[in-house]
Amino acid sequence: MQQLPENVILFPKWRTILEEESLTALKEKKYAEALSKLDKLLSYQVDSYEIISGKLICLMELGRHQEAQDICEELLKRKDAHYYHYLHIYLTILFQTNQYDLLMEQVDFEFATNAVPPIMQEQFQQLYDMSSKMKADINVEHASAYLDDLTQAISSDDYKRQWQLIEDLRKLKTQPTKRIRSLLLNKDIHPVIKSAIFMWLQEVNDMDAVEIHKWDKQMTVKPSDIGKIHSLPVTKQILLIISELEQTNPSMFELLYKLIHHYMYVRYPSVPPEEDAEYIAKALKQVGSDYLNIHTMTSKDDNEKVKYYIEEIELCETLYASIIEE
Repeated sequence: MQQLPENVILFPKWRTILEEESLTALKEKKYAEALSKLDKLLSYQVDSYEIISGKLICLMELGRHQEAQDICEELLKRKDAHYYHYLHIYLTILFQTNQYDLLMEQVDFEFATNAVPPIMQEQFQQLYDMSSKMKADINVEHASAYLDDLTQAISSDDYKRQWQLIEDLRKLKTQPTKRIRSLLLNKDIHPVIKSAIFMWLQEVNDMDAVEIHKWDKQMTVKPSDIGKIHSLPVTKQILLIISELEQTNPSMFELLYKLIHHYMYVRYPSVPPEEDAEYIAKALKQVGSDYLNIHTMTSKDDNEKVKYYIEEIELCETLYASIIEE
């Protein structure tokens, strides 16, 4: 084809030639050539549905999925007459690039509007079902690999790796195995790891009682019966006691809030009794003052329980920081 002159109006003749040549290139699977001609048309504001969808097909066939996805996302914002056709292409891109969660979220959103044309519903549902299956298969593969890695991390006492693997397994929403549950009784397992496992059991709504050895005592509890850290009565009471600091000393309050979370996380679910909330609050203030190098906020407390909790809070902070980076 002859070279088109730059900066001129695209006359009908040239437009027809470009459209025919781009269509021919597409049929012959000459995607790079077709894309070049389609881009030329688009540069002259020839942006019909056929031209745009042709460009999307070329990009997908050339492996330029991110470009195609970005264009689709912009097109979907228009909500024009071709919305569901562009949406179908968009969902196909998501499926081809293994973005199953995003695809399923989009389909859920579209079905919730009750506006999807009947002719499209079955196609969208098929993409959804295939994505769900693919995601489940991938999760099984990942979970198996993570469990193998976790066994190795336990053997090598790699606590950080253990915690990360448990987090990875938790995000997959897999059920903890008997082997995982048994770690709660193992005295050699780091307390932070036991907390992570227990919270994992809670997240999957495990209704069975579990034995756990922690803080020099053994207990049997149902994960579903234990509240989350910040909903525990003792935690609420401590926060109530230190609440005045939120206005008078925000920096101190922020530090103490973090210290409370770390302390309770390490001890969880073996938390101190609610009646000790006052002692723990005093201990927290003392630890916080030492951390911030403040010597005038409160005098040293000689109460033995306060001293005990100061040591325990500092120990838990060390244990927490040794594994979880913030």
